[in-house]
Amino acid sequence: MPTFKQKFNKKYKQDINQSNSLLEIAKLTKIKKSILQQVYNRGIGAAKNNPSSVRSKSGEKKPGGFSPANRMGKEQWAIARVYGFVGKNPKQVGTGKPDRDLFDKI
Repeated sequence: MPTFKQKFNKKYKQDINQSNSLLEIAKLTKIKKSILQQVYNRGIGAAKNNPSSVRSKSGEKKPGGFSPANRMGKEQWAIARVYGFVGKNPKQVGTGKPDRDLFDKI
C-alpha cells in the first residue's frame, strides 16, 4: 500500500521516494506554507507528547506500541503528517479530526 508521500510524488510526477520541503509542497499544492508549518508543528508536538503513537520506521503496526529505537524521528513523523494532510487523509482532516480546523482554511 503506497504511503501519502508516494501518492503525492506520483500525483506531481516526481520520483516515488523523493523528499520535499514544506516550501516545495506549498508551491505544488498551492496551500499556504504557514498552514503546512502548523501541521508540521502539530506533528512534532504529537511525537513529543505521545511517543508510543509514533509508528515504526518500517510503517508496520504493532500492538502495544514500538520500541524507541524502532520509532520514526519526530521530524519524520511531522513531515508524514504534512503528506497525509495534503493527501486529505480522513483520519486527519475528517470532521472532528485533529487537523480539520487547518483544512477548513484552504
